[in-house]
Amino acid sequence: MNKITQLFNIQYPIIQAGMVWVSGYKLASAVSNAGGLGLIGAGSMYPEVLREHIQKCKKATSKSFGVNIPLLYPNIDEIIKIVIEEGVKIVFTSAGNPKTWTPILKENGITVVHVVSSALFAIKAQAAGVDAVVAEGFEAGGHNGREESTTFTLIPMVKEQIEIPLIAAGGIATGQGMLAAIALGADGVQVGSRFAASHESSAHDNFKSLIVSVKEGGTQLTLKEITPVRLIKNKFYQDVQELYKKCPSQEELKTLLGRARAKKGMFEGDLEQGELEIGQVAGIIHEIKSAAEIVAEMVQEYEKTRIAIHNNPIQ
Repeated sequence: MNKITQLFNIQYPIIQAGMVWVSGYKLASAVSNAGGLGLIGAGSMYPEVLREHIQKCKKATSKSFGVNIPLLYPNIDEIIKIVIEEGVKIVFTSAGNPKTWTPILKENGITVVHVVSSALFAIKAQAAGVDAVVAEGFEAGGHNGREESTTFTLIPMVKEQIEIPLIAAGGIATGQGMLAAIALGADGVQVGSRFAASHESSAHDNFKSLIVSVKEGGTQLTLKEITPVRLIKNKFYQDVQELYKKCPSQEELKTLLGRARAKKGMFEGDLEQGELEIGQVAGIIHEIKSAAEIVAEMVQEYEKTRIAIHNNPIQ
């Protein structure tokens, strides 16, 4: 057992990211049943919808699962209350200050993990009392840090600075990627894009089909003046780039973004006007598979690659 499998009481140190519009109870329970840690993505759920997903997840798996909570969520008090009432044991927090809610969650027996994009934020999260951190490189899909540190550089820099367990995220979709992250100092990995293109993902089939067709260079980090986000280069993305030519204000960018674009794209399947969040690693995702197949493949690839490296020393 390593630090992450012990911390979460899971078989493999593979965590499925709690992505908006993608990570419902079906995906979370499927990953947990396969030996990883499934996360319900609270960021796209009204409070009572989240309660329903937690209750369904408890029925669908007897194994560990958690909830990802963006701390900037408008109904954060209610969300935290529901998580505590429903007896959730693991919470991943992101997009906000971990100092605010970590003590309350831990007082209720909840294991807390915070997502960071830099060594500085990792140090602050450790000081706030979290049990582990996810260090996410800018290859990742969705909302991202402003530092643009890649996973390969970020993991060893964070490892130098913290004592608590470290989970690597951003650009990891294979067993080889998992082995590389662990070689750099991670204790486990968080995987988003690969699970977004799974059968159990709640993403629209249009979006899943697009993910497996994305090629190298098909995504871009943009909208840094508001909140940096990595998007597929669709019609909406091109509209953003056209607006940038006019040196827009934050308000003009916010007006173009509007409301519910991510839902329109990822959940409702509008590939032209929707916000389509996916990581650079989509370029090596070529097939929609079940969550169980993805976990099993990653574990097999990890072992195969580890043995191959051991049998092929550089001298």
